[in-house]
Amino acid sequence: MEGLHLDHIAIAVQSLAQARKVYEDIGFSFSEHIEEVPSQKVKTQFCQIDKKSRIELLEPTSPESTVAKFIQKKGEGIHHLCFRVEDVKAKQKELAAKGYRFIYEKPVPGADHCLVNFIHPSSTGGILIELSQKV
Repeated sequence: MEGLHLDHIAIAVQSLAQARKVYEDIGFSFSEHIEEVPSQKVKTQFCQIDKKSRIELLEPTSPESTVAKFIQKKGEGIHHLCFRVEDVKAKQKELAAKGYRFIYEKPVPGADHCLVNFIHPSSTGGILIELSQKV
């Protein structure tokens, strides 16, 4: 599994500040950096949980964002799992050949200087999975 690891667990929240407090009370520290990802209509903030994995809080910036719709339908909670890969385009091609459906035809820019695509939950037993490549 060289070149593949859990990058982050993304949690959909109404407020970064309110949600951050829970994890800070546990003992984690969040980056001061809050990034807005206009294409996804969210603000994100990360917290390192070990050498490779993080928690990502996702706050919608528009009622039309998929995160806002997720919160409306299911409430705040785990939104997706993200796995870091060496080459997101190659991994998408490999998985598409195995029958997996993707949200986007091609990877798109994501948070934290990454190229990303999402495996559709209908292909994974209901779990939204993000593949991410640092660029």
